[in-house]
Amino acid sequence: MLFRRIWNICQRGLASSLVLLAIGLSLTSSTATAADPGYESLFDGKTLTNWDGNPEFWRVEDGVITGETTPQKVTNGNTFLIYRGGEIGDFELKLDYKIVGGNSGVQYRSFEVPGQKWVIGGYQADFEAGKTFSGINYGEKFRDILALRGEETVIGANHKPTKIGSLGDTNDIQSVIKNEDWNTYHITASGYTFTHRINGRVTSIVHDADEEQRRATGLLALQLHAGPPMKVQFRNIQIKKTPLTVVAEKSGPRKIAFIAGTPSHAAGDHEHRAGCMLLADALNRSGLPVKAEVYHYGWPKDSTVLHDADTIVVYADGGGGHPFNAHLEELDGLMKKGVGMVCIHYGVEVPEGPSGNAFLNWTGGYFEANWSVNPHWTAFFQQLPNHPIANGVKPFRVNDEWYYHMRFRENMAGVTPILTDLPGPETLSRPDGFHSGNPHVRKAIANKERQHVAWAGERPEGGRGFGFTGGHNHWNWGNDDFRKLMLNAIVWTAKVNVPAGGVPSRSLTAADLLENLDEKPDRANLNEARVQAWMDEWNRQ
Repeated sequence: MLFRRIWNICQRGLASSLVLLAIGLSLTSSTATAADPGYESLFDGKTLTNWDGNPEFWRVEDGVITGETTPQKVTNGNTFLIYRGGEIGDFELKLDYKIVGGNSGVQYRSFEVPGQKWVIGGYQADFEAGKTFSGINYGEKFRDILALRGEETVIGANHKPTKIGSLGDTNDIQSVIKNEDWNTYHITASGYTFTHRINGRVTSIVHDADEEQRRATGLLALQLHAGPPMKVQFRNIQIKKTPLTVVAEKSGPRKIAFIAGTPSHAAGDHEHRAGCMLLADALNRSGLPVKAEVYHYGWPKDSTVLHDADTIVVYADGGGGHPFNAHLEELDGLMKKGVGMVCIHYGVEVPEGPSGNAFLNWTGGYFEANWSVNPHWTAFFQQLPNHPIANGVKPFRVNDEWYYHMRFRENMAGVTPILTDLPGPETLSRPDGFHSGNPHVRKAIANKERQHVAWAGERPEGGRGFGFTGGHNHWNWGNDDFRKLMLNAIVWTAKVNVPAGGVPSRSLTAADLLENLDEKPDRANLNEARVQAWMDEWNRQ
């Protein structure tokens, strides 16, 4: 029939190039296409080479892998077509599927069930002919449902999922899935984070912190489900294998070491210990594979507590008294091993020279005296970058002592601005001075150059850093977006995947913010009513 149509076209005098195009379009509609750049094809479009399944149910039909049950031919239990090209760890997998009746799925990092031929258990990217389960993460013979559609979850030591974020309404996600037609599944396994997408829409994300049962590698397989008659088809199966991060991953949670500086300023300002404890508590409650510890009042007496840290957070007075100035060599050794670093508020300032050069390397930028300035002003962060640190963070406005005009690496190499705004000229109302103003910053503001007050830095050896100039006012940690951005940054520098909705944390009350404040002379002047009034004020901004 195809060639008769082509002959008729030729008879009507159309160009031969159109004939060739028609042939190509017809052929590509039923055979596997070439893999995308960086991917390799797992199916040749003709045979089941490297695939192993029950031939009563699996075949190649019209150039696609086809699994089918009928009233006359049923399977006693789920049966799988197993890829025999070896076990796979970290990867991105893309394939097209079409299903008529029943349900199916793609197994990955999976295991063969002893004594049962063509039976597989493990992580499964589900899909079905119905309207509920396509896109979920199902643990076939492996802890049951790990994430429903529209959910981001963490699997804990109890082997059960805890929802930590929403990816959208399940019915809205279903609306992008075509019934009894071809859909594209995109599955990513990175470390112990598994992301499912259908037709470009994220359907579920699982972070598997269950050290006892999670799997680093395993088999790939396609499912044919037991039950009523069904037909499932697959084509364009392609994979990009990525470096196996989970094999080298340390056992246990990532350690986050907070160094809280000594008391300074008035009560409610520079509350290093209280701020660190709030952030550490949120991280330890988050369900993510992290463990935060706080070391009070400067450099730890036993600095070996930092040697197993995955990231170090410093929230302390800086400049010439910065606790890191006397320990540059020790810290540099840790940074060269890939340990992360987070510097909060005055903790971003160190003297120009050895300390400044170290901070440029470790985090990408720092406060340099007679170059940077430290005014109090209200910044409005209306646009956030496409970066894990901004996950789940909404635009927000906060009054703080936002330092700006930082000294960054030349050409911002490896540095990503996270929070940026244009300070008004009133922020330079003070005369020139060590921290107050200089000709360089005045020129920048006159030219309306937007200023970066938080940034992410990446180092060639793989380490990560984050600088954040806010944090003078302790009460700002009660702002959910201000706090979430910091929690995301800390987790990112520890090389833990940041949830799509950001690190979860409960909203804080005035009573929460009054806990663990330093004993300062004016501490007695603070109470819940005053703190709540301040919180209400920035909520109205």
